[in-house]
Amino acid sequence: MSPMRFHWSIPGSGVRDPLRGAKDRTLVNPVEDIDAQLDLCRLADEGGIDSLLLPTGFQRADPIALATYFGGATKRVRFMAAIRPGTISPTLLVTQVNTVAAVTGGRVSVNVVAGHNSTEMRYYGDFLSHDERFQRSDEFWTICHALWRADGPVDFTGSLLQVEGARVNTPFLGEHGRTRPELYFGGSSELAADMAVKHGDCLLRLGDTPAKIAPGIQRVLAAGKEAGLLFSVIVRPTRAEAIEWGHAMIERAGEEGRAVQDRFREQSKESVGFASTYSLGYDKSDWPEPFLWTGLIPYMGPLGLALTGTPDDIVAGLMAYRRIGVTQFLFHGRPDLETLPYFCQEVLPRVRAREHELELV
Repeated sequence: MSPMRFHWSIPGSGVRDPLRGAKDRTLVNPVEDIDAQLDLCRLADEGGIDSLLLPTGFQRADPIALATYFGGATKRVRFMAAIRPGTISPTLLVTQVNTVAAVTGGRVSVNVVAGHNSTEMRYYGDFLSHDERFQRSDEFWTICHALWRADGPVDFTGSLLQVEGARVNTPFLGEHGRTRPELYFGGSSELAADMAVKHGDCLLRLGDTPAKIAPGIQRVLAAGKEAGLLFSVIVRPTRAEAIEWGHAMIERAGEEGRAVQDRFREQSKESVGFASTYSLGYDKSDWPEPFLWTGLIPYMGPLGLALTGTPDDIVAGLMAYRRIGVTQFLFHGRPDLETLPYFCQEVLPRVRAREHELELV
């Protein structure tokens, strides 16, 4: 297996604020701290983070525009633009991604999200059901792959999408000769795994214990694809400091944060991954593994499931997932501007040392 790769999510709700997910999304201004987001990009660029996720949603700024802006201010780090197939045509998406690659030296990948909330998808004129969105995603990426192969005008007629004579003149100029971006399919359902196997490079799903993750990724790994997990990360010099900080965030989020999650849990109940993660820690604070804490979930949602502890604790957790075949991780910092550089300085070197011991690098 390949060495582990580490990605970081850029929050639109404030890179200095650890309470991501605890606030009403309708009140978020995603460009209010754009300069601080750029600071985070530069820290990731210098620290060895592989790529930065630019999420999508009504409360987010446009990820393609941000990838272009941040890419111009960095040298090495990649940008993972989140895309919902129901909000854009495949031909336009390929044009946009190829253009970002041209101006950043190929430093762009794509996070494919089908949409966890039908109500929000209707904001964009998308009225398909959960399963229909995955069917459309299949057709969407079939068209995109044909355009990236550049094997002539593309004609495609599916049950939900159709293009005739489609072509894109802007080529994808990727790193190491790639002719298309890496595709990270988000989701914890069997349908998401199907998409990753058929069209993608990596299945990116919500975290859980290694024992619960292992069965769900085996066929993805068997197909030669990678598996990745999403976590928050709370890392401090001592375990007591990490736990104390976690409880301080709960106190700051308070009942208002819990009320926000009560509403969001109801709105997102069609998402397999969100539903299972809420059930993991919604009713009690627990440690299903010595490195894994569920306490933030009722206040910050599924992305509040946190790898928690000292740098050595975090490395122990990462290696536990590595043993079941997980090779990529996407983190949310608590808060980001402090956590990301500390992770790069204290956790990343330890990970590389362990991989070297195991002759993985």
